[in-house]
Amino acid sequence: MSKIDPPSPVTGSDALMSEERRMQIVQLVRERGRVLVQELSERFSTSAVTIRSDLNELHRRGLLLRSRGGAVHFDSSNLESPLTERLQTQAAQKRRIATAAAAMVHDGEIIILDSGTTTQEIARQLKGKKGLQVITNGVNVAMELLGVQGIQLVIVGGILRADSVSVVGGFAENMLEHLAADRLFLGAAACDPEFGPSTPNLEESLVNQAMVRIAREVVLVVDATKFTKRSMSRITSFSGIHKVITDKSLPPETEERLRAAGCEVLLV
Repeated sequence: MSKIDPPSPVTGSDALMSEERRMQIVQLVRERGRVLVQELSERFSTSAVTIRSDLNELHRRGLLLRSRGGAVHFDSSNLESPLTERLQTQAAQKRRIATAAAAMVHDGEIIILDSGTTTQEIARQLKGKKGLQVITNGVNVAMELLGVQGIQLVIVGGILRADSVSVVGGFAENMLEHLAADRLFLGAAACDPEFGPSTPNLEESLVNQAMVRIAREVVLVVDATKFTKRSMSRITSFSGIHKVITDKSLPPETEERLRAAGCEVLLV
């Protein structure tokens, strides 16, 4: 990795031109996977010093990774953001998805909510249901439902992951194998139509797989941006998903592929 120098200050119209150039550089990195300082210098008719400053600034923002002689694509789907950051991402879409998901839940059911932020929003909207039993590995979900009348809360035991506030490990998987549920509401970090829902953390995916095995119905609850990504650990294929609830910005071709895999798709 090359040394990251502080960005050079720019003002006025120069700042606008610099930002436009930087956004074009980000697009080139995404398309090609790698760019070199020399080729960017020639393309934008500017000095190598200026290009290095651009790359350093884009590296600082987390939009690419600086490498020797240039930069490479940074795929954020393979890194897990803290829960507090994910709560702010696509918040309006998550609320609509959660509203549709909560409407599927009937009094007296046994449901599973995994540890995601969308499932946390579902938990908020379950208050008022009667005779529910809710199984979760998410401390965030459990805190939403703690002490709520009409809901019996079952939280699996194991190792607590700090960033995701989720419980993982063999204890959690074994406990789930002794349970059963009517419906699982499953989130995911990425949802490539060919690969299936996936997550950056292997232990998290193993707990999710155990949830899939014990649920009569599996409902994937993710915003449409997740369908452009693929993460390391697959949870299940889309043939193992019964319903998908996502937002209306889902591309029509992706919707068609999900339906072809046997998924019922609800756009909200």
